[in-house]
Amino acid sequence: MSPLSILIILFAYVLLLLVISFFTGKNKSNADFFSGSKRSPWYVVAFGMIGATISGVTFVSVPGWVRSIDFTYMQMVIGFFFGYLVVVYVLLPLYYKLNLTSIYGYLGIRFGRKAHRTGAWFFLLSKMVSASARMYIVVLVLQQFVFDALGVPFYVTTCGTILVIWLYTFRGGIKTIVWTDFLHTFFLILALILLIVESVRFLNTDCGDAIKMIYESGYSRMFVFDDWQSRQNFFKQFFSGIFVVIVMTGLDQDIMQKNLSCKNLKESRRNMLSYGFSFIPVNLLFLSLGALLLIYAGQNGIALPSLDDSILPMFAMKFGGIVTVCFVIGVIASAFSSADSALTSLTTSFSIDILRLDKKNDTSLRKSRFYIHLAISVIFALAILLFREINSKSAIDGIYTIVSYTYGPLLGLYTFGLFTRKRVNDRWIPFIAFSSPVLTFGIDRLLFYYCNYALGYEMLMLNGGLTFLGLWLARENRELEIENQE
Repeated sequence: MSPLSILIILFAYVLLLLVISFFTGKNKSNADFFSGSKRSPWYVVAFGMIGATISGVTFVSVPGWVRSIDFTYMQMVIGFFFGYLVVVYVLLPLYYKLNLTSIYGYLGIRFGRKAHRTGAWFFLLSKMVSASARMYIVVLVLQQFVFDALGVPFYVTTCGTILVIWLYTFRGGIKTIVWTDFLHTFFLILALILLIVESVRFLNTDCGDAIKMIYESGYSRMFVFDDWQSRQNFFKQFFSGIFVVIVMTGLDQDIMQKNLSCKNLKESRRNMLSYGFSFIPVNLLFLSLGALLLIYAGQNGIALPSLDDSILPMFAMKFGGIVTVCFVIGVIASAFSSADSALTSLTTSFSIDILRLDKKNDTSLRKSRFYIHLAISVIFALAILLFREINSKSAIDGIYTIVSYTYGPLLGLYTFGLFTRKRVNDRWIPFIAFSSPVLTFGIDRLLFYYCNYALGYEMLMLNGGLTFLGLWLARENRELEIENQE
């Protein structure tokens, strides 16, 4: 397929997004932008959340990751579901009870203004870094297979992509995101299924034999119980999965903003349980796609690229025809599904948590929101360009490592707030929160130097534990009033 044909598909998809934005963004109130006026149908949110949670990194990276770690990623995915249960039955009721627009408002209620801003700043840093990494992968794919051939520089591709996302989100906000994510997920799942079907066809077999081939290939290894040194050890992966979901979903304004746009707590719970469970079979399909591609490469003596993230794009372009079309649509859908909601949630958090613009009148807030949304879009583009210079072997692995450092303090703050009634001097909280990642990094280096043990994603739990310990040491003698704790 020629770059021009792919470009036509891209423009058609963007046009469809702009049409959706036109209809969903007619009512430009701040309530629509920040919370969808709490009228979002739960089943629309649930289906759209599959694509938003998967993102472009899963679409591109997970199939290639099979070469390095087989199917052991499923240990973490299983842990994800139990993490969703914690979010559904512990955090969601709290957010709805307090009627929060930004979830970090809880930290202000529980600890004070400095804790509120500290939590928001950690989210802003975490989301900017992780969303940039996700977006970088798909922009890179489009650059390699479309825009390089047309002589378009990488920075122009990046800025153009961010501009498109800004255009269809700046008016409708979360109200638009709910419906565009529904569209993204539809095309993402469709592309995944068609890619698997075409991979089976190229192997000259059927689905039953393809499953047997995966099982006998050695790539189907899913559980690791015997190697405690390995980052793929079951207990490390499973418990890391639980805590990753708690912080990347339950303590993440991006994800929770959509859940809080549902009509009530009951529908929000139904939404989260639905997409939380569906995450298991969807990821299993991504891993199966990766295994089929590796089997095909082995049978035909095809040399694989050094980067895991490049394996799926290479085959998608090599197969041509419907495979290339499906891949391009999947990449576009996954790129926009993660980036659009990230821009909206970053705008919401900065407006409400940092600048407290919700205290202004509706007209003033709308004007400020416009410029904040634009400024964050520019920063987002710059972050993608920066990430290009520091790309690691696998972006998804890098994202989970980053999360371990940046979301740990949020985990510690919320755990202390929810499960103790101790007061903490608010002025100490920023120091404690920023010290914990530094100590975590130091402990990781010392363990590796003296014990030859490298921490994996369990760094998240260590980081959160250090924050909790710091809060406990800084606690005051008096306890919180029950009504404030609730």
